[in-house]
Amino acid sequence: MPIEIERKFLLANDGWRASVERSEPIAQGYLVGAQALRAGQARASVRARLAGDVAWLNIKAASSAIARTEFDYPIPVADARILLGELCDGVLEKTRHYVRVDGVLFEVDEFAGDNAGLVVAEVELPAVDAPFPRPSWLGREVSALTRYYNVNLIAHPYRQWSPAERAAEDAAC
Repeated sequence: MPIEIERKFLLANDGWRASVERSEPIAQGYLVGAQALRAGQARASVRARLAGDVAWLNIKAASSAIARTEFDYPIPVADARILLGELCDGVLEKTRHYVRVDGVLFEVDEFAGDNAGLVVAEVELPAVDAPFPRPSWLGREVSALTRYYNVNLIAHPYRQWSPAERAAEDAAC
């Protein structure tokens, strides 16, 4: 069973920008999203994602754990455009920047639209307790805060968050 082990962080500063290897715009929308998950009508989110000339469907377990079951299936770009335009409850847009630190890849997502101003770094790991570098630009961990999950950013976008939510004052330190 494919498991994604991912940790998510706010950023302490813009120091990461000097190390960006490449960047790409990403659009994603949910066919099964936050409302169905909150209502207990689904056990996984289902999203369509488009990044340049690549598109896929993604199914991810509805859990706040660092390790979650996840499946990715490539789909035609034309199909992704229809799914995003006609069948999703909204589309999340972001630019993903790829930053490597000591051989470890960090994906820094800089959100746009209603989520503009939100920038998070994610790192995928081989094990929940795997060590990874902690560059000075890596801030507070928000892995357990579900409001930072992409699936929730359409229903409750960053522009609607309180100052306390934005500061992640409820995150474990």
